[in-house]
Amino acid sequence: MPHPGRAGPSVVRYVERVSNKVKNTALRAGTITAGTALMLLMSSPAFALTRDDGDDPGPGLSVIQTLGLYVVTPIVLFLIIAGLVMMTDKTRKQAKSKG
Repeated sequence: MPHPGRAGPSVVRYVERVSNKVKNTALRAGTITAGTALMLLMSSPAFALTRDDGDDPGPGLSVIQTLGLYVVTPIVLFLIIAGLVMMTDKTRKQAKSKG
């Protein structure tokens, strides 16, 4: 029996049997990973070189159009939504302070 205030001898056992649930989970995760990797390899850009029937691509976007569409537009939308949220929050605070 250890003395009060002193830790007893530590016995750590790391040997355990792996349950079937853990094996099944690992097998499932491996299968999903392998399937995802296979899908990514199969959908490589090389397959995009051949045109499909009825494929009629339009003109490409310029650099300014691309930046406007994928950078500026999301930032502006975020600022509009954040501004609307802040305005409604301020009106609630003012209504509570008056009442």
